[in-house]
Amino acid sequence: MLSFLKNHPFAVEAFFESSIVLTFAVSKEQLQNKIPECLQLDTFQDNWAFVAIAMVQTKDLRPKGFPKFMGNDFFLIGYRVFVRYLSDTGRRLRGLYILKSETNKKKMQFMGNIFTHYNYTTTDISVTKQKDIKEITSINSKFKVSLDQSEQVVLPKYSPFENWKEARKFAGPLPYTFTYNQKNNEVLIIEGVRKKWKPKPINIRDYHFEFLESLKLQNPVLANAFIINDIPYYWKKGKKEVWKK
Repeated sequence: MLSFLKNHPFAVEAFFESSIVLTFAVSKEQLQNKIPECLQLDTFQDNWAFVAIAMVQTKDLRPKGFPKFMGNDFFLIGYRVFVRYLSDTGRRLRGLYILKSETNKKKMQFMGNIFTHYNYTTTDISVTKQKDIKEITSINSKFKVSLDQSEQVVLPKYSPFENWKEARKFAGPLPYTFTYNQKNNEVLIIEGVRKKWKPKPINIRDYHFEFLESLKLQNPVLANAFIINDIPYYWKKGKKEVWKK
């Protein structure tokens, strides 16, 4: 009865204190069945497709226009596929398709699942830092990532990119997020707007993501890793359109 509420019925704003994104490359055939038919994979060299894991510390998340004191601080984890969509006006939109969403607070899970289709679950998140080593871990979700900020940054060993200029193209910003209602043949488009976006490459010492393993992908390789700090951000009200097959 209230399913319309899930369609991002109002704009939302937040401040990203930090966003750490690891992007993994796999052959495009492996991800084709992970996205709805209305979307196309956003590929590199017509071979590689990408799954990104974003770990975002948000501050003052609230409906756009509300005062900051009414906002909340959350840690968000998103597992997304890089995709493209041809709109009904002929525009080719580049963005993300959500596979899984997690947060560190029940309130975000509750509200997120009322106003989005992202299917949030709550998990534990621990962030520690010793000198130049930063670790983000979750016991319940069985993931761990370790960043080393003491060394010169280099591309991951098996990255399909030859340089950081190529890798930067798959570090965002990707303005759009898409969901698809197969029953009604409707695409929901959510546009994100940021005032600045300067991703800095980082070194990943070690990582493990249980969810990534659950996708049963063959030989996923870490393609790039970036951090973005201090970003004012907001999402526009969702826009629906019928997909023309």
